[in-house]
Amino acid sequence: MAPSFDDGNSLFNFVVRDGNGVKGMVDSGLSTVPQAYMQPPIERIDKDRARKHGHPPIDLSKLGGPEHDEVAKQIVRAAENLGFFQVVNHGVPVDLLESLKDTAHDFFSLPAEKKAVYRDDVSPTPLVKYGTSFVPQKEKALEWKDYISMQYTNDAEALQHWPEEIRDVSLEYLRTSMSMVRKLLQVLLENLGVKPEDSMIDVLVDKKMVNMNYYPTCPNPDLTVGVGRHSDMGTLTILLQDGIGGLYVKIEDDSEFGKKGEWVEIPPVPSALVINVGDMVQVLSNGKYKSAEHRVRTTSTKSRVSIPIFTMPNATAKIAPLPEVVEKDGNTLYKEFVLVDYMKNFFSNAHDGKKSLDFAKINSA
Repeated sequence: MAPSFDDGNSLFNFVVRDGNGVKGMVDSGLSTVPQAYMQPPIERIDKDRARKHGHPPIDLSKLGGPEHDEVAKQIVRAAENLGFFQVVNHGVPVDLLESLKDTAHDFFSLPAEKKAVYRDDVSPTPLVKYGTSFVPQKEKALEWKDYISMQYTNDAEALQHWPEEIRDVSLEYLRTSMSMVRKLLQVLLENLGVKPEDSMIDVLVDKKMVNMNYYPTCPNPDLTVGVGRHSDMGTLTILLQDGIGGLYVKIEDDSEFGKKGEWVEIPPVPSALVINVGDMVQVLSNGKYKSAEHRVRTTSTKSRVSIPIFTMPNATAKIAPLPEVVEKDGNTLYKEFVLVDYMKNFFSNAHDGKKSLDFAKINSA
């Protein structure tokens, strides 16, 4: 029997500690948004006021051909101004993308006890974590999301430890995406005046993680959020959206993409993947490229899934603006740091826009 969701402690125990997640709460017959999930008005997403991002996806099949330079310019412009762009002809089979979405829905439809075995405090492997929200213990308002996170070390460990229901399709998604990631990084680095060797790109994508996010239907999406305002901490994120949508990005400066401070929706495009610039690329580029502040809205009509791949350097890597960029700029905006220290700061706080980057800023108060 589900507890009273009006009681914060009972709700927290049921959803977070016992591993029932938001889905378990919704499946119990929930008809209103509990107080614990009500966001302050300033954090709520007004979809009627947000404009849809109208730029077409970038065709990656043209890289290396006669139109290479124009496609490279499109990638760079998006990375400099928005931090988000969509790509097609990316090398990941379209039928695999459809299978991923179906598999994610199937996994989150499993009984709670099948998923709860991977909760942070009881998971049989440090490579897999099942959870809800972001840092529930630190959040003033919880996020309307459940997720399963799978760290990649090598194929053998993934085959051994990742949940068998989602293992094979997730591993194939990762395998088929990495060539695209490497091409994108090569374009971005060459634009900075850097001739990237394979070993350099290897360092930037050394750590990889596949997540499946599940956003159950919500009685009143206007009151809560699926994910709060944040930027991703890594190098590049590859995101598969389903057809429902709900991803919003904040424009950092006036540009062809919109006005500073405006939120734009990234609408789903069939067979496309979304590319998201992470904090590490902003630091390496000395602020030339922008990690994107983004958030996710819930929906009342149908549950939504998204499947990101997060790439980042090794936890022991030293990160700082690239010397070639600093020499050209004449100054440096960010200090050198070890990634693990940045990670500890990032994962110990609730989502709060791009505040995590303050950790790396020089003369940051």
